[in-house]
Amino acid sequence: MFDYSSFIQQWFQQASPRTRELAKLFFHPDQRFKRYLFGCNSYAVQLSNEVSVDGFVDDYAPPSHSLNGKPVIHSDALPANALVVNCVSSIHPLAAARKLQSLNLAGSLSASDLYRCYPDQVSLPTFVAETRADLQSHSAQWNRLIASVTDAASLKALMDLLQFRLTGDIDFMTDYRYRVDEQYFEDFLQLGAGDVFVDAGGFTGDTTEAFCTRYPDYKKVFLFEPSPANIEQAKQRLAQMRDIHLILSGVSSSEGVLRFDPNSGSASSVNAEGSLEINVTTIDRQIQEKTTFIKMDLEGWELEALKGAQRHIQEDRPKLAIAVYHHPADFWRIPEYVLGLRGDYQIALRHYTEGWSETVMYFM
Repeated sequence: MFDYSSFIQQWFQQASPRTRELAKLFFHPDQRFKRYLFGCNSYAVQLSNEVSVDGFVDDYAPPSHSLNGKPVIHSDALPANALVVNCVSSIHPLAAARKLQSLNLAGSLSASDLYRCYPDQVSLPTFVAETRADLQSHSAQWNRLIASVTDAASLKALMDLLQFRLTGDIDFMTDYRYRVDEQYFEDFLQLGAGDVFVDAGGFTGDTTEAFCTRYPDYKKVFLFEPSPANIEQAKQRLAQMRDIHLILSGVSSSEGVLRFDPNSGSASSVNAEGSLEINVTTIDRQIQEKTTFIKMDLEGWELEALKGAQRHIQEDRPKLAIAVYHHPADFWRIPEYVLGLRGDYQIALRHYTEGWSETVMYFM
C-alpha cells in the first residue's frame, strides 16, 4: 500500500544542505545574484508572480521577447552570477537540467526544490497539485491500481510517475527519455496483418502514417479528427496510403455538438470556452465492422470516448492504447471502466518523455 503522508514527509526531509542554501539565495533578494526561470510555461509565469526574478530563459524565443514584463534571454546569455530555477516539467526537464549544469552559473535548482524548501510561500505546479488532491481523495482506487499491475516494467513506470507527479522532482525520472516515435506501437501488442485500426484524435495523420508504415498488411484505418485544417493535412499526408477513412468529427459518449479549442496544435481539446463548435459521434455508431486496435489521445476526453466504444470493446475485445496523463484520475478511472466492460484484459503502462506528459495504458 502506498502511504502518501509518509512519502511526502520523507521527500521534504531529503533536501540537501546545498539545495536549501541555493533556494534561500533565490527566494530572498541578494544583489550579488541575478535570478532567472528556465522555461516560458504557465508555471514559470505563476512563479514569477510569487518570487521576484530578473527574467526568463528560453533558447527558442525570438529576439527581444518578454514575458510577464520581464526579458526572455537565451541560455548562452546568462551571466555568471545567475541563479536559475528549472521550470520545465512536461517533455524535456532532464535535458533542461543538463543544459543548466553545463553552464558556468552561480547555481541551478529545479522548481520542486523551491516549493520543497518554501512550501507555504511557493505554489505547486498544476500537475502536482492535482495529483496530490486526487490521491488524497481516492487512495483506495490508486492502491487497487498498484495491486493490479503485475509486470515489473509497468509497476516501475507507475510508481516512478506517481512519485514524480506528487513532487515534480525530476530525480524520479532519470530512467526515462524522449521516445514518442515508439508510442502506441509496443512489440507486446503484436500488431500486424488484418488489423482494423481506429485513430481517435488523429491530428494531422502522423500516428496513422506510422501505423501503416510499420504494419503494411493492415486491413483498414478509421481516423477521427474534429479540426477541418488537420483533416486536410491528414488527407495530404496519407494520400499514398490505402483503405484510410477520414472522419471529420470528434468522438465522445454520444452524438452532439461540443465546443473545441482548435489553436493548441496536438494539444487541441474539448473546451467549454473553445472558439469552435464541433460535431461529435461515437465509435460504436460510426464503425460497424470488427475493430482490432483502438488508440486514443484526446487531451482528457478519453473516458467519454471509451463510453462511446462500449459495444466494440465488449464484442470485439480490441487492443487499446489509451493516453492517461492528462488528469491523474485517468490512471485509475480508465482501467476501472475498461475492466468493468471486460475483465479479461491485461494492463501494461509505458511512458515516453522525461516529464509528466505522454503516458499510455495498454489493454490486451
